[in-house]
Amino acid sequence: MAENFDQVALVVDWLDACRNRDLVALLDLYADDATLDCRCGKVEVREGRAELEAYWRPRLVALAPCAFGLRDIKPTANGVLLDYLNHDGKPVRIAFAFTRDGKIRQTGCRPV
Repeated sequence: MAENFDQVALVVDWLDACRNRDLVALLDLYADDATLDCRCGKVEVREGRAELEAYWRPRLVALAPCAFGLRDIKPTANGVLLDYLNHDGKPVRIAFAFTRDGKIRQTGCRPV
């Protein structure tokens, strides 16, 4: 489990970076070897900064008006669980796990 940082605040920073279409700030929140497991349509698994950039870049280009709206956020034993509206405005649940130094180690998302 991560220590010495506010995991919920980090997830709020993640939402803000997405809302602001700030790809650099978004990628800086992830560990260099972070993984993303997306099950919101076609299953996509990505690892590392370059693959995360390839995943996020097109999703941040044209956002729905309600994109990245917060529905619910709660700490869990393993990190943080977030319900939000994705880039298309569809409800998604994403689980975050963190490194000890306060970076996102892993995310896994699916439709709600």
